[in-house]
Amino acid sequence: MSIPYYVSPEQLIKDKADYARKGIARGRSVVVMQYDGGILFVAENPSRALHKISEIYDRIAFAAVGKYNEFENMRVAGIRFADLRGFSYDRSDVTGRSLANAYAQTLGTIFTETPKPYEVEIVVAEVGATPEDDQLYRLTFDGSVGDEHGYVAMGGSAEAITTALSERWNARMSFDDAVRLATELLGRDGGTEPRTLTPGQIEVAVLDRARPRRTFKRISGDRLAEILGVPDDEADSAGAP
Repeated sequence: MSIPYYVSPEQLIKDKADYARKGIARGRSVVVMQYDGGILFVAENPSRALHKISEIYDRIAFAAVGKYNEFENMRVAGIRFADLRGFSYDRSDVTGRSLANAYAQTLGTIFTETPKPYEVEIVVAEVGATPEDDQLYRLTFDGSVGDEHGYVAMGGSAEAITTALSERWNARMSFDDAVRLATELLGRDGGTEPRTLTPGQIEVAVLDRARPRRTFKRISGDRLAEILGVPDDEADSAGAP
């Protein structure tokens, strides 16, 4: 007679959490921060086709690290949630808080009820009419939600980047200064030997407070190369935020 295999709930949850953390730690980092004109997103991402930063709705954007197919599922679900709510009620009823709560429920259910948790970490950001109205929510693989202020870093070098941001970030930073700071910190990659990231190695987008209704804009090509002072042979044309 075979002896049934038993794992305590505590051990099972711990194993799932450790598994998810290891997967996220292997991912390249993402920085999200407020600047004087809105919210900036910068990710180390050499791919031109697979985005880690995306628009969700008029004033809401999404950034993620981890396993691409899993956070892409979350992105698509978020867009559908926002579109349905905006169509059924009013566009103003679609908020970063409601989207973060929906993501938290989904991630929490996946973490507790499926054998393998999602290896993802997500930031949902909403730009407000004033800096005080901006919202940043960080969601982890188990559905936990954190209401962040000022800046968020995710991925393998998150701890080192967060420490540096706590010393150097301020809410009155210009767009150019914020991009340069985020790119510099991503280039350190938690190590002692910094790398110089080129425009082709990073993905940059903003929620620009001054833009009407749809505030999301990608920054790339010549504009990004000008900010960083680094030539990019593959630059695409793009305007200022």
